[in-house]
Amino acid sequence: MADTTVKVDAETRDRFSAIAKARNTSVRALLAELAIEQENQLKLGVATNAFREAVSQPGVAEAFDRDFGGLPETTRTTRRVA
Repeated sequence: MADTTVKVDAETRDRFSAIAKARNTSVRALLAELAIEQENQLKLGVATNAFREAVSQPGVAEAFDRDFGGLPETTRTTRRVA
């Protein structure tokens, strides 16, 4: 794959550099990782919206609970700390 140049201001460059150094990696590797993470987040958002649309249809949530037994009791009562 051919290299290319991305122009950013010095502050942004320095921030990327500091993050890469803290992770013991290169800016190039950091940016590649961030690009993949962001692509995955976009895909997850699309999938989440599709799921919400599907379960909002009449009877779908009830059919899921009937066929798969619903959520485990611990999932319903467990609170997230963060």
